[in-house]
Amino acid sequence: MFHSPDRTNSDSLKWGLYGDDVLPLWVADMDFTSPPEVIAALQERVAHGVFGYARESQELKEVITAHMETLYHWHIAPDDIILLPGVVAGFNLVAQAVTQPGESILMQPPVYPPFFKAPKYAGARAVFNSIGKTEQGEYRVNLEDFSAAVEEDTRLFMLCNPHNPIGRVFSREELLGMADICLRRGVIICSDEIHSDLVYNGYQHIPIASLDPEIAASTVTLLAPSKTYNIAGLECSALICTNPELKTRLQHARRGLLGSVNLMGAAAGVAAYRHGGAWLREVLSTLEANRDYLMGFLSANIPQIKMTKPEATYLAWLDCGELGLAGSPAKYFLEHARVALNEGEEFGEPGKGFVRLNFGCSRETLQAALERMASAL
Repeated sequence: MFHSPDRTNSDSLKWGLYGDDVLPLWVADMDFTSPPEVIAALQERVAHGVFGYARESQELKEVITAHMETLYHWHIAPDDIILLPGVVAGFNLVAQAVTQPGESILMQPPVYPPFFKAPKYAGARAVFNSIGKTEQGEYRVNLEDFSAAVEEDTRLFMLCNPHNPIGRVFSREELLGMADICLRRGVIICSDEIHSDLVYNGYQHIPIASLDPEIAASTVTLLAPSKTYNIAGLECSALICTNPELKTRLQHARRGLLGSVNLMGAAAGVAAYRHGGAWLREVLSTLEANRDYLMGFLSANIPQIKMTKPEATYLAWLDCGELGLAGSPAKYFLEHARVALNEGEEFGEPGKGFVRLNFGCSRETLQAALERMASAL
């Protein structure tokens, strides 16, 4: 089990927002210390003692290129990469580069809440293809519904894969089906793949752009080491675009307002991708054990809460509809259990009655929070 240091009084948003008596299982960062190689790289950078203007890190682009080749057999070049301070900044950049005011952007709720702001910032409209459950209780993309959701003026599809909050790793068939519809309808794909390295045994992440060069030419991929190696505060992310014309549009849309990766973020990102493999295997084992413990606890103690097993991420999407609570389940657990969870409706209308729980924490924290929730009910 990983070391989870005391994060109170550490400028942590996760641990500082609600007060010392609340156990925070909400925002998506883990409580584990980052890989020792990352910490060592940062300490070496600090020891140099000079923090002047930095060149854009070619080394970071090269390690990302190698990472894509090694894990996904996806051949990209360092010049296909634009370094950015964050994935959220990235998909807002894409939305503003490829849509005009009044046009529409397709997304799949329940989905990561910042997705919903991207159309508003671009002056566009949001249209939806909700991911529903099959008769077997599994979340799957219905391609007929997906095609029907694409409107005449839809210019962009914002994909989240692996999906936050439902934890799906989309299959090759689902990805090919969605990509084919987008290509036929002239829709650019923006794929948020920030959780792509946090995939559990039995599943394989597939970057949608890796499926085919024609799909890649219509796709912008966003990724980062931030969730994987717990370095979100260092603001290190990357945009991959293999289409030179589209990449030029994206660069123009930056308008001098959006910077690159900072000196410390680049040092951490290079060290993480280069040397963090053993740490990542261990953290995935810990997260998988926490996921299974969570499912077992709910089944034994709060069976009214239904949970679909995540295939990726350290986030659980919990259906609290059978609890019969009068209002928001997240508000109920905050007030009565002193456990902070994400409000399901923030992920879109299909999230009503749900909460999102972050199990990227120590087993002691997870157990204590679940026991508080059970007692509150």
